[in-house]
Amino acid sequence: MTIPREVFEQSLLKFLEPVRPFLDDTTVSEVMINGPDQIFVERAGKLYLTEARFPSTDALTAALRNLAQFVGRHVDEHRPILEARLPDGSRVEAVLPPAAPDGPMVAIRRFSKETLTVDKLLSFGSFTPDAAELLRGIVAVKQNIIVAGGTGSGKTSLLNALTGFIPEDERIVVIEDTREVQCQQTHVVQMESRPPDARGRGAVSIRDLFKATLRMRPDRIVVGEIRGAEALDLVQAMTSGHGGCLATVHATYPTDTMNRLETMAMMSDVQMPLRAMRAQIASAIDFIVQTSRLRDGSRCVTHIAEVQGYHPDAGYNLENVFERRYEGQGADGRIQSTFGPTGFIPRATEVLQGHGYELPGSIYMAGHG
Repeated sequence: MTIPREVFEQSLLKFLEPVRPFLDDTTVSEVMINGPDQIFVERAGKLYLTEARFPSTDALTAALRNLAQFVGRHVDEHRPILEARLPDGSRVEAVLPPAAPDGPMVAIRRFSKETLTVDKLLSFGSFTPDAAELLRGIVAVKQNIIVAGGTGSGKTSLLNALTGFIPEDERIVVIEDTREVQCQQTHVVQMESRPPDARGRGAVSIRDLFKATLRMRPDRIVVGEIRGAEALDLVQAMTSGHGGCLATVHATYPTDTMNRLETMAMMSDVQMPLRAMRAQIASAIDFIVQTSRLRDGSRCVTHIAEVQGYHPDAGYNLENVFERRYEGQGADGRIQSTFGPTGFIPRATEVLQGHGYELPGSIYMAGHG
């Protein structure tokens, strides 16, 4: 007999009772369980130790086994890593003994039911209205954009906001490991990868989904996160007519983003001279939007860089159109910074103007300053 989903959900949440208050708290962005006796939460980018506890290691392990069953996966000493999501969509990454000898280690990335819009990010000071105007234009005219940043820097939140600039009449295909991208348009096709079952069967990789997507008439391809060999598939799609792709990558600086894409592309089974691969990557990616979590816990955009190409002697040529400048720390402990144009006029200006978009005047003014 199949257990009704609602009953399964309530059972799972009962197992997670010690952290249930944090899962219901909208101010909590992450719950970190370091064994049964130490539970941290993240609020506004800062970590706080809580008094919550699981009764025992067995109780925590039982919760994770129940979660694995809920998502149709299996964990044991031979498969000690669990990637899953809770009924509300929150992402769970767990490592169990023997890989975690001190007891199960769990990170729960909270799923916000409220989509972060560009207006909300502006109110947080993540970037400026002029930067938002540039981003609106380059998304609309189908420039290929990589959103890059470290863990917890707000990459997915920014990606969600950028998808809001995609015209309503386009077909969007979203490919992810765990569903986090929240497009507000009507015509959205969601695809999710799947690990192999207990017998090693049935795996569906991001790369598999990407290849299928190319035959499904996408106007836009959004990849939740590029992690491996699918980087080369994405690059080749970008250079063969699939414009307007959006994706995230773990990297700390725009140049690092290009190097990381290169490294992941090299994981592919396609044999290609390194120089040709680098030239293709530089040709495929139009803009990098770099995010960061500052020391005070705030998340913001630090660079909007246009990719100018690749030169064998000088490497990847990137030019910052907007960048963040730091001005020290305020009396309240907050990092003081400004985000503004550098004066560089992007090469995409002609394309933007051809589609009726104008660059913000501040970009030209900075160029004459």
